[in-house]
This record gives sequence, structure tokens and C-alpha cells, in this order.
Amino acid sequence: MRKYTRQIQQGKQKAENKNRLLLEAQLPMSELIAGVRQDIEGFAAQLGLTIIQRVMAAEIEQKVGKWGQQQTHRHGHQPGYVIYGGRKVSLERPRLRSLEEQEVPLASYQAFQTEGKLQAAVARQLTRQCSTRNYEGAIDDCLKGYGIKRSSVSRHWKAATVKELETLMQRPIPKDLLVLMIDSKFFGGDCLVAAIGIDLQGRKHVLGIWHGATENSTVVKGLLEDLVSRGLESERKMLIVLDGAKALRKAVQMVLGDQGLVQRCRIHKLRNVLDQLPEEKKAQAGWRLRSAWAKQDPKVAEKELRQTAKWLEASWPMAAASLLEGLAETLTVQNLNLPPTLCRILSNTNLIENCFSQAAHRTRQVKRWDGPKMILRWTAAALLSAEKNFRRIKGCEQLSLLEKVLHESEASSTLKAA
Repeated sequence: MRKYTRQIQQGKQKAENKNRLLLEAQLPMSELIAGVRQDIEGFAAQLGLTIIQRVMAAEIEQKVGKWGQQQTHRHGHQPGYVIYGGRKVSLERPRLRSLEEQEVPLASYQAFQTEGKLQAAVARQLTRQCSTRNYEGAIDDCLKGYGIKRSSVSRHWKAATVKELETLMQRPIPKDLLVLMIDSKFFGGDCLVAAIGIDLQGRKHVLGIWHGATENSTVVKGLLEDLVSRGLESERKMLIVLDGAKALRKAVQMVLGDQGLVQRCRIHKLRNVLDQLPEEKKAQAGWRLRSAWAKQDPKVAEKELRQTAKWLEASWPMAAASLLEGLAETLTVQNLNLPPTLCRILSNTNLIENCFSQAAHRTRQVKRWDGPKMILRWTAAALLSAEKNFRRIKGCEQLSLLEKVLHESEASSTLKAA
């Protein structure tokens, strides 16, 4: 009985494998063992092309069908290409015709020929600081191909970054955002304003970028309105972390109104104050400001900051004025009674500054910026590439406390309005 059971199982297995694509590679084992790595890689590349051809042959067999029941017929071959190994590789493309003598496309050939694969390969290299002129030498020299010269690579990179920019500027905004950070940076002499959001789980999201000649309220207002159109809940309380620019504060007030609880970046504020002081006084002033901001009680912190401003007023009135401007908004995180870890992280725009530094690092090979479109494309690609390596913020398990405070603040505002 066991004998027949085994035979039945073997027969079923053969029936299941009948329609599968079979490929046998006769390996020149002695040559591979004695050869060098390049020969092995070249053989593997040719084997990959053989697999592609066998897949197309299997599709043809399926579409032609059994003898006497054919719906299509073979129609020879013609020169074609596939995207393989980051380049275009020539091969013979089989053709099919219908009974009405119409060309029948091969889905497998179209899949292997899609330009998106080459654009993705180019994007992987160029986002890692490989220039267009060096792309040809950066890919493995295991088979001959074309479409890898500087001009072709540049076209593929442009197409890839256009898609990256569209992805960034069209994807919906997460619904559970608690923190919105906005800051600007200059690329090629033009200003880019970027927004990054932090959700309830502590994950960071690049939300969008906006271009302008300078950091003004119109540019920031355009960015915020675009975020609202993509799902940013403007009616919900949110912590907004900004640098010291008045243009950003004005734009937030125009678009989000009182729903945005603004935290001024302390690093920017510290820098603005110290820039007004002589070198011998910068260390002392910096120590006093950091000590005041480290206080957990907002009233104590504000008292020490005003004492520091009074000390500065006698000899450096401009430094004192810089400190007093928006002073209360440098203590928003303390007024929300957030834990020290969250206070430290959410009191500045270091998170977005880090994203900009990664974008600057990835675009350092650019020798000449060719207008705003190029700046937006490159920056979008760099930010999305950096986003893949984002980690959750420290103290993310405490963000539920921030959510609770924002919810209570929103409910209180609703009662007052009623």
C-alpha cells in the first residue's frame, strides 16, 4: 500500500510541476572555480537575462495555447531591450499576432522594460552622492548595456525626482499629529521652508516644502494652506515649534489662529541674543539663559529670563530687546507641564535642522542650481531619503501626556467661545 501511495504522490507532484517554468543552468564548474569573481558575476548576469527570456517564452506558450485551439500565433523576433543591472540591455524580443493580425503585447516584456526600474537605480546612486558623470563607473561592470551616459542618467534622475516631489506634495497628512515644526534653509540662494510633523507614536514625517526668495509670511502661509488642503486639522490644538522669525509667527496666526500653541526655538533665540554681545560676555549670557530655561516651573524661568534682560539692558539694549521679544513663547512647553525629556526635545527645531543637514549632505555634489524647480526636486528627494532612516523621538512614550494637555486646552477654548 505504501508503494502505491508513494507513486500517487509522485504523480500529483509531476502534474503540479507540469505548467511551471523550468530553467536548468549548465554551470561550467571547473571554470568557475578556477576563474575570478568578475567571471562569476558575468555568468550570473547572463543567467539573469536567460531567465527573462524564458519568462517571455513561457508567456508566449500560455497565450498561443494548444495545437488547433490557438488564439494567437508567433511572429518572429525584433530587437528590443530590458532594464537590468541599472542599465538598458539589448535582447531579441519575441512577437505575437492575433488571428486578426494585430500585435499582441507581452506583459512580461513591458514589466522588464519599464523606465521606473532605471529611474529607481539612478536615484539610489545619486542620493548617495554619486554624480551623473560617475554613474557608469559606479554600477557593476558585469554585462554590456547603454543608457548610462551622463545625459541619460540626468534625464532619468530628473524623472525620478519629479515623482519624489509629487509624492511629497500630494500624500495625505497623518491624522494624529501632535507637533508641527517649521523652519527654513537656503539652497542655491533661494529659501526653502519645510514642515515636519510628529505623531502620537513619536514618528517623524516630512510634510511638505515651499519655495520663496526669502523667509516671509507669504511663503509660510502658502505652505500651511497646502498642508491644510491635504488634511492638516486646523481646528485641532497643536504644538507649533518655530524659529525666531516673525514671518513664521505671523503666518501661523493667519492660518491656524489660536489653535496653534507656539513654542519659539530656544537655540535660535540664544543665537540672536549672543550675536549682539561682545565675545567676553557671550559665555556668561549663554549660561544664564540656559539655566533659566532649564527650570521646570515656568514662572521661575520667566523671572530669571527677565532678570537677565535687565542685566543686558544697561550695556547691550539690543540684546535685551531680542530676548524680550516673544519671551513668553520660549516657555510654552513648561506651561504645558510636559516632562523634562519632552521639554528639551520640543523646545527647539533641532529635528528639522537635522533633516536639512542631511539634505545638504546629499546635495553637496550639486555644482550649479538651475532654478527653483531643480531645488525643489533635489530637496524633496533628499528629505524623503532621509525620512526612511528617521527614528522615533526620545520620550515618545510620554506623548500621551501632550495629547491630553492639548485636548484639555481645546475643550477649554470651546467652552470660552460658547
